[in-house]
Amino acid sequence: MFALRSVTRTNLVKSCSSVLRTYASEASSKTEGLIVNFSVPHQAILKNASVLQVNASAFSGDMGILPDHVPSIEQLKPGIIEIIKAEGSEKYFLSGGFMVMNPNSVLNINAVEAFKIADINAEAVSRELAESKRLFSSAKNETEKAAAEIEVELYEALQAALKTN
Repeated sequence: MFALRSVTRTNLVKSCSSVLRTYASEASSKTEGLIVNFSVPHQAILKNASVLQVNASAFSGDMGILPDHVPSIEQLKPGIIEIIKAEGSEKYFLSGGFMVMNPNSVLNINAVEAFKIADINAEAVSRELAESKRLFSSAKNETEKAAAEIEVELYEALQAALKTN
């Protein structure tokens, strides 16, 4: 029995000592910028676009994405996403979605809906927000109430986005 323990420990020690410690590779200095792919189900808004920075609001917090950003997957909150290029910036309102930062400085943004802030009618947003609040207060069951609550949250986020621009 003692011999078996001794053999097992020896094999265990040998297998553990063969583990090699590795370090993260140095950040690439060849990166020419952040490459962005931004799409909604019916169209690609940006495809392999070189940008300086992307600002987005995720459930983990507000983020500024630059080239060589740490790889991550983020769920986006309804709100503004700002894409900063050398020529200027573009702002879009997203109803939600996901953002995937890859190790090669490629950022993929997938949203359910996205609209340029400049194309949104503030009066229509106010009108739809009032209607959503009315539907919420007159909901007859939990399903109707939940659907109206989602609409209210979306229109409130859209209204807040319009006020900050």
